[in-house]
Amino acid sequence: MATRHLYVARHGEADALGTLTATGRRQAALLGERLARVPVTAVWHSPLPRAVVSAHEVARHLLGVAVAPADELVDHVPHVPAPADVPRALVGFFDGFDTAEAAAGRRTADALAQRFAAAPAGADDVHEVLVTHAYQVAWLVRHALDAPDARWIGLESANAALTVLEYRPDLPPTLVTFNDQSHLPPGLRWTGFPGDPRV
Repeated sequence: MATRHLYVARHGEADALGTLTATGRRQAALLGERLARVPVTAVWHSPLPRAVVSAHEVARHLLGVAVAPADELVDHVPHVPAPADVPRALVGFFDGFDTAEAAAGRRTADALAQRFAAAPAGADDVHEVLVTHAYQVAWLVRHALDAPDARWIGLESANAALTVLEYRPDLPPTLVTFNDQSHLPPGLRWTGFPGDPRV
């Protein structure tokens, strides 16, 4: 049966203005070197500059693969939980989200899952790279695991870390790996995480 293989990655490290740093370019290039072993059919990216540049750095290692934007991959809050579902430490994070903004974010999140989180329509396997943002990686993982909507909170992704999801007809999605940084040397790992670097 045909399988959609999604290779989902957060963009490389960016500065406070959203511009990819030299570290971020190197992270994206190393991700591209790793993905060169995969029969990638397309690279999709968020329209934001840090993801655009990261996607093109990745694609330099994937000969002949088309690179294109996907608006569904844009950085946004995918789901604003009800106040009772928000961990106490994060209550302030959701202040200021009005009903219209929360609904727009949810529509974009649902469109992301509808477009990419399904088995392919044809008979052939599909191998797609998605270069996006931490919240979108978290949303796709939450969706694959059929976890409660608010569970995207706390699923953190490092810059240029790789998450692999597989979708087959009539089967639940498979989470193959989450936040894999094995293609990055120690000095390039764990950027983009809150707090101290991890081991």
